[in-house]
Amino acid sequence: MAPATPKKKGGNTVAICRELAQPFVDQLGLMLWDVRFVKEGASWYLRYLIDKEGGVTVEDCAALSRLINPVLDEVDPIETSYCLEVMSPGIERELTRPEHFEAYLDWAVVVRLIRPRDGVREFAGILNTYEEDGTVIITTEDGEELRFEKKDIALVHILDDWDEDE
Repeated sequence: MAPATPKKKGGNTVAICRELAQPFVDQLGLMLWDVRFVKEGASWYLRYLIDKEGGVTVEDCAALSRLINPVLDEVDPIETSYCLEVMSPGIERELTRPEHFEAYLDWAVVVRLIRPRDGVREFAGILNTYEEDGTVIITTEDGEELRFEKKDIALVHILDDWDEDE
């Protein structure tokens, strides 16, 4: 028997869940960094990643959870059981949306590729450009400019320790 997969009620699950949460995020003075609906092992997780100036607290996460949980129960956008999680995107946050890349231009990032390029799968550098088609351009520590097409990128995240001594 195949495992149960979530059924979407009239649209993209993540988009619906984002739309449901946005008014509460605004009310709490937060920023909705990302919404993810993922399967890990046998369990499904609906994750709201939130942020604010100075960083989020456990209280911020709990407040959003308390507000969004009854709405999710009422609207029921996901027909399978899942765990609701509200959390910070973290220091080495993943950049997934155009506005993330725009906000973090000139920051140190790691680009991980789906398939290795010349035997290398991860590249660190300063984020120079994010193009409309999803192309990412970084400059490495040795000054080399590298271009990565969206179709080749597994993920891009902030590199927190770029300037620290080893």
